[in-house]
Amino acid sequence: MNAHSVKPLEGVKVVEFCQVAAGPFCGMLLADYGAEVIKVEPPEGDAMRQWPPVANGYSENFASINRGKQSVALDLKDPASRDFARALALEADVLIENNRPGVMARLGLGWDWFGPRKPSLIYCSISAFGQAGPRSAEGGFDLTIQAASGVMSVTGEPDGAPVKCGVPLSDFASGLYAAFTIAAKIAQVRSGGPGGTIDVPMFATTLAIAALQTSEYFGTGKNPRKLGSAHPRNAPYQAYRAADGFFAIAAGNQKLWQSVCDVVGMPELVADARFASTTLRAQNQGALKDLLEAKFATAGAASWLAKFRDAGVPGAPINGYAEALADPQAVFLGLEQPVTLPGGRVTRTVGCPIRLDGAAVAVSKRYPALGEDTEALRESLEEKP
Repeated sequence: MNAHSVKPLEGVKVVEFCQVAAGPFCGMLLADYGAEVIKVEPPEGDAMRQWPPVANGYSENFASINRGKQSVALDLKDPASRDFARALALEADVLIENNRPGVMARLGLGWDWFGPRKPSLIYCSISAFGQAGPRSAEGGFDLTIQAASGVMSVTGEPDGAPVKCGVPLSDFASGLYAAFTIAAKIAQVRSGGPGGTIDVPMFATTLAIAALQTSEYFGTGKNPRKLGSAHPRNAPYQAYRAADGFFAIAAGNQKLWQSVCDVVGMPELVADARFASTTLRAQNQGALKDLLEAKFATAGAASWLAKFRDAGVPGAPINGYAEALADPQAVFLGLEQPVTLPGGRVTRTVGCPIRLDGAAVAVSKRYPALGEDTEALRESLEEKP
């Protein structure tokens, strides 16, 4: 096997005590890069196994963030099953869990048990608010974390009701932070350093990815406002209505602004004092939007997008996922891949979006049935001296 065919995390063993999204997504990212990931589930399975769409008894939602894993089904309140789980983790390099703080310790699977016995273990906990602090005992889901962290205060139209981001960004941001930190700790352990605990609070990671919004607050002393698709510091930089629907353009500097004026045939806007700089255009973007949409109403979105593309102004239709996956760039990158789920359902998934050495990362097409690896792993542990 040559160096380029070996994935970066080849040889790393991970035990995942996680359900739903944040932890399982973290585990899948590690699996995509070559780690062996054993998913420990309760006897009834990860709750996401029941989320539709379900075909032939298998959830496509579950499959989308659990590829490449093995599944062990255990009742962790049973002492024998707990001991089996301990043995799996003692054989591993990484343990991931996304229970409420204290749950793993009560089950006899906390860092307080593993740390003295395997100090090289990387023990990663993902939770709503973190392992310590005044809110650490509280649970949370993506919706409540988006609300608590400020995301919903800047999402939606200015006069509209609170709206969450349509993608569960709190779940997936925390999973990304967890996977990145685990990879960093693996590098430290491989160079002779210790293992230890990783505490990933969803609340904090969601605040951290809002760097532009928190810096606006720090700089002005005021909360950022909801602007719909508009930008607080740039214009024209939002969705606009054409004759047959909406499209988006992002003219984020003076040169692109001049190109927009050329495309719409309104050179007088360049000399308009209200729009003389990026800051002024952002301050007066309501008036600018009215002027531009009067022009955009004369043709369809595709026509305008073609003109802006020729002029070098970034733009895009408002795609659904069917259209986004059919985009020529998505096709070129090979994002959509055919898979067969347990039960025989032939479907598709989005593979790893990253390229290493110019090639797409090949992901496992293995999707674990609940508990299918329990006995094989139990036997393999029993065979070891």
